[in-house]
Amino acid sequence: MTRSPMTLSFQIDNVRVGAGGLFLIAGPCVIESEDHALRMAEIIKGVTRSLNFPFIFKASYDKANRTSIRSFRGPGMKEGLRILRKVKDEVHIPVLTDVHESGDVAAVAEVVDVLQIPAFLCRQTDLVVAAALSGRPVNIKKGQFVSPWDMKHALAKCREAGNSQVFVTERGSSFGYNNLVVDMRSLAVMRRFAPVVFDATHSVQLPSASHGDEDQPAVSGGQPEFIPVLARAAVAAGVDGVFLEVHDNPKEAKSDGANALDTRHLRGVLKELQAVQKALDTAHATP
Repeated sequence: MTRSPMTLSFQIDNVRVGAGGLFLIAGPCVIESEDHALRMAEIIKGVTRSLNFPFIFKASYDKANRTSIRSFRGPGMKEGLRILRKVKDEVHIPVLTDVHESGDVAAVAEVVDVLQIPAFLCRQTDLVVAAALSGRPVNIKKGQFVSPWDMKHALAKCREAGNSQVFVTERGSSFGYNNLVVDMRSLAVMRRFAPVVFDATHSVQLPSASHGDEDQPAVSGGQPEFIPVLARAAVAAGVDGVFLEVHDNPKEAKSDGANALDTRHLRGVLKELQAVQKALDTAHATP
């Protein structure tokens, strides 16, 4: 994928976005506890630092778009932001979290380095504009129902609000019940407008595959064996970053465990991605 002159690069702490390198966004889907968030941040930082792989920590304080009302949502904004601030201050890494309400943006922006617009809310104008006006970099996740070329309109909302520090994340599209499909062409299309991240774990999700009943909430399934496959393909397609939900015990995760990458496999996956990136750089440098 050629680098478009329209693409703007910018800095998030020690992470350069859109400059031709590769960075990682990773962490558990939701904040399960202070101890777990800190442990996960330390584990991922240890792996990425040893590989010289730029890293932004991700965890949600509130999963407001869960299928079932009985599903675990997280600790809430006040406690969640306290934990994210502690992760940032004690582990010394940039942090990202999603925000669902425009009224929450100011408080969240005081703590985190990147505001994320959830896929289901990528067309919510007031939310996108509020995030942009915070001055923080913004990650807009492409909705499962949105074409890649239509994401330029979401980007325009940020830029017209005066914030050019924006990138988009692909997480698959809905083509049938309880399934997501990734069209790798979307990465090239969106890369014309902005830096692009590929979400390799949500892309293997099987949303609400377990329908639930009166006593049990609906639970998403997943095919984590395909995470490395899709991640390698995305890096070969020329993305700027990769998004991975990572957990040290996916079977016990309180959200999205079925599609999370086990921390035991993180180093191997990242080394493969670096190898693909190196091969691309070598090919581009060869006359």
